[in-house]
Amino acid sequence: MRMARPTDKLEKVKEFYEKGLGLKKIGGFSGHNGYEGVMYGLPDQGVHLEFTSHEEGTPCPAPTKDNLLVFYMADRKALERITANLEALGAKEAKPENSYWETDGKTFEDPDGWRVVLMHSPGIL
Repeated sequence: MRMARPTDKLEKVKEFYEKGLGLKKIGGFSGHNGYEGVMYGLPDQGVHLEFTSHEEGTPCPAPTKDNLLVFYMADRKALERITANLEALGAKEAKPENSYWETDGKTFEDPDGWRVVLMHSPGIL
């Protein structure tokens, strides 16, 4: 499965997801009918995130503050390391719309304003 979305801030988005979150780049392309893009693999899953940009612009308004990409992380030290990486890049923690995500999580906005939650939990079993 691949989730894809456009951005006008491709370089900043790459920095956020690759250097900040530590996702592995699994591919990319340029010069494809005016598009360039990058794909990241999510850990231990056949799931990818793809970000694309068009040479004529790619307006990308963020959705509501309750549209979330959630990463469940059982390892608290990994969560703290990733939080520090994001903060070093200038990302600031955002107050979640739903207070549930505050209990054991950290919410950040990517360069386009899309929300990402780092949740200290083994996930849904």
